Amino acid sequence: MQLDIQDDRRTARLAMKAEMLDAETEWALARAWRDHGDEQALHRLINAYMRLAVSIASKFRRYGMPMNDLIQEAGMGLMKAANKFDPDRELRFSTYATWWIRASIQDYLMRNWSMVRVGSTSNQKSLFFNYKRVKAKFEREALARGEEINSAEIRKSVAGELKIPLHDVEFMDGRLAGGDFSLNALQSQDEDGREWIDSLEDDAEQAEAKIEQSHDRAQLREWLLHAMASLSERERLIIRKRMLLEQPSTLESLGEELNLSKERVRQIQVVAFQKMRASLEGSSSEVLSLLS
Repeated sequence: MQLDIQDDRRTARLAMKAEMLDAETEWALARAWRDHGDEQALHRLINAYMRLAVSIASKFRRYGMPMNDLIQEAGMGLMKAANKFDPDRELRFSTYATWWIRASIQDYLMRNWSMVRVGSTSNQKSLFFNYKRVKAKFEREALARGEEINSAEIRKSVAGELKIPLHDVEFMDGRLAGGDFSLNALQSQDEDGREWIDSLEDDAEQAEAKIEQSHDRAQLREWLLHAMASLSERERLIIRKRMLLEQPSTLESLGEELNLSKERVRQIQVVAFQKMRASLEGSSSEVLSLLS
C-alpha cells in the first residue's frame, strides 16, 4: 500500500512538471500528429495534459480503485482524445480531452466495481455515478424540513430527478447496497461448516441418471432390433429410412428408389408398423409410441 502511495505521488509530481501549452502550440502539435504521424508531437501533447488526467482521476478515488489504475485509464482516455482531436475546429484540447478522460475512467469503474456486471446502458451508468449524490441530497432536504422519508420515497424522487424509470433505480439501489459475496465463505463458524457453494443446486445431469439413461437406450435398441427382425428386407429398408435417420426419406423418394408409388410405400410402412407392434406387445411403451 505504501508503495502505491509513493507511485501515486511520483506520477502526480511528474505531471505537474510538464510544460503548459498555449492554444497555437497545441493545435500545431495536433496537426503534426494527425497529418504526419509525428510521435514526438503526440508525446509532447499527451505529457502536457497528464496533469489534467491526474486531476480528473483523483476525483474518482472514492470508488475504492487503486489510484495508479485510475491514472492509467485517464491516460488511455487522453490518448483517445489526441487521436480524435480536430485542431481545425480551434477548440482547446483540454476541453475536448476532459470528456474522453472521464468516459475512460467511468468505463473502467463499471467493469471492475463488481464481479457481477452492473450494466452498461446510459441509465445504469448515470445511476452508478449519481445515485448516492442525489439520494444524499433528498435525505438532507428532508432532514432540514424535519420530515422522515422512507427508502421507497427516496427511490421515487431519484427516478424523477434523473429522469430514469423507477425499476432501474430499484435495481441499482440493490446492487450498490451490497458487495460481492464469496461462495467459498462458510455458512457457519463450526469446523465442519459447509461453504455456500455446497448449497447450490447442480443442474448438470447426475451420474445415476446417466447410467439409467444408458441402460434404457441399450434396452430400447435391443427391442427395436428384435422387432425389425420380424420384417422383410424391403420393410426394414422403408422403416430405417423413414424412421431411423436424422433426415428421413420422403415417400416419393423411397417410391422412386423401390420403383413403387408413394401410396404403395405408405401401405408397406403401415403393415411394417403393425408387425413391429405385434412383436413388441408387452415391451416398453416408449418403443410403441415410436410406431404410433
